[in-house]
Amino acid sequence: MIKKTFLRRALPWLVILGMFTVWEILCRLFQVPEFVLPLPSQIIAVLVKRWDALLPHATQTLMTTVIGFIGGVIVGTLLGIAIGSSRLVYDAMYPLLVGFYSIPKVAVVPILVIWFGSGTVPAVITSLVICIFPVVVNVATGLATTEPELEDVMRALKASKLDILFNVGLPRTMPYFFASLKVAVTQAFVGTVIAETVASNRGIGNLMMIASSSFDVPLVFAGLLILAVMGVALYVIFSFIEMRVTGWAHRKDDFALE
Repeated sequence: MIKKTFLRRALPWLVILGMFTVWEILCRLFQVPEFVLPLPSQIIAVLVKRWDALLPHATQTLMTTVIGFIGGVIVGTLLGIAIGSSRLVYDAMYPLLVGFYSIPKVAVVPILVIWFGSGTVPAVITSLVICIFPVVVNVATGLATTEPELEDVMRALKASKLDILFNVGLPRTMPYFFASLKVAVTQAFVGTVIAETVASNRGIGNLMMIASSSFDVPLVFAGLLILAVMGVALYVIFSFIEMRVTGWAHRKDDFALE
């Protein structure tokens, strides 16, 4: 059991290490130019050498993403509850949400710049908007698939619709909710970086755009690596919270390592 647990925890790190090792070997073997694909060792060297300059941009992107993500989760949860609880609201709102989410967010950013000016606000709003749809869909699905038997028992106990929602519907929605959070938090970085490349003078997106214009490809990849690390960190945090809150909904998977 201890060996299996150690293997599960070490395996992701081994895969990442193996990927970077193969990357390094192939680039050296085929003598790939730095401006096409830099070596992982070069990317790490850039991170170490320019960390003081990278840190403010990374902090800006992280704060913008977190603020937009929180706002998107709040709005998405409220809309999801409304849509999942009422067929009338579902019929009225769902086509509008699907249509709005189908619009490429890069096309929305210039409009936000006109309304709010360049800077942090368009990036926050873009991150917020891109987070809403996954949360809405999952919360509404969780409420719509709640077992009718549980609702019948609550009605037999003279429970109101709010009692059923808070005591049956929302608890049963938690697995769907946390699944949407893990999707939304990665999408939030996409929204932030899109806005930063168009309408900001700070952040990893802006840094990568400037670096690419000067063909500083190792710095571009350093920015990508920072984004990946921040995304994985937030994903792991929500996965940890999910296991503590919805452990009852997960099956044991010990057989997978047999």
